[in-house]
Amino acid sequence: MRTTGMGRGFAALLVLAMACGCTVQGSGEDGDGGRHLPVRIEVPKRSTPPARDPGAGAAPSAQDPKPGATPPSTSAVLWSRGDTGLGVRELQARLRQVAWLYDGPTGSYDDLTERAVKGFQGKRGLTRTGRTDTVTWKRLKAMTREPGKWELYLMGGQPADAPDPRCLTGRVLCISKTSRTLRWMIDGRTLTTVSVRFGSVGTPTREGVFSVYWKSRHHVSTLYDSPMPYAMFFSGGQAVHYSADFAAHGYAGGSHGCVNVRDEGAIASLFAQVRNGDKVVVHW
Repeated sequence: MRTTGMGRGFAALLVLAMACGCTVQGSGEDGDGGRHLPVRIEVPKRSTPPARDPGAGAAPSAQDPKPGATPPSTSAVLWSRGDTGLGVRELQARLRQVAWLYDGPTGSYDDLTERAVKGFQGKRGLTRTGRTDTVTWKRLKAMTREPGKWELYLMGGQPADAPDPRCLTGRVLCISKTSRTLRWMIDGRTLTTVSVRFGSVGTPTREGVFSVYWKSRHHVSTLYDSPMPYAMFFSGGQAVHYSADFAAHGYAGGSHGCVNVRDEGAIASLFAQVRNGDKVVVHW
């Protein structure tokens, strides 16, 4: 079959139109044996880009965070460095439960607490600010249990309860097993309050009214071969004295019946003031 010049021209035009995205329409019959009429080529007008879907968000910019990065926390800060109080104690006790803090609780948001919070935040993919915000607190609470009273005051610092009526006259070492505190009182006035711990179940500290009968500055127990500095004996072998173990481990340990004091400066001051014959009251 021979292709005419007109046929070749039409084929070339058709190829060009298809390449340009044009529409080719016949203007007459186009069946077999029909008469071919001139063709009309419609070139589509250039359209504007479609409007951006409002739900798609803004296009990323150079300032946008990288995919997967944790955005800065916008939650409210509950506690930060320099804060004090019971809330800080609970925070520290819970951080101890997940092994991010080993000291305290002290009730003071210090550098160790800040460092522990940063570590906890980083491990959980939170922004490492060192400040305890609501997001950090919620995550920590979900991983821990509510601490008991003596977890909150593991290293002392708890408030003293009211003195026993027997402590309101004279010179008295007023010792409460309920609040685990010792008040040094003269005529009903409290001069010093310190945290103390007592004997274990097998060797309990005796309760009642006693008096100091012997003071021994550098005493060493002959029964347990352990130091008892600033010992003030009040009932047999039981004494009020400084305990390095109490200072190091807090209420995690116990004595063999003595009243332990963890503050060496405080017990040194007491030792200098207390006299033989002064009253000792141990009560609940």
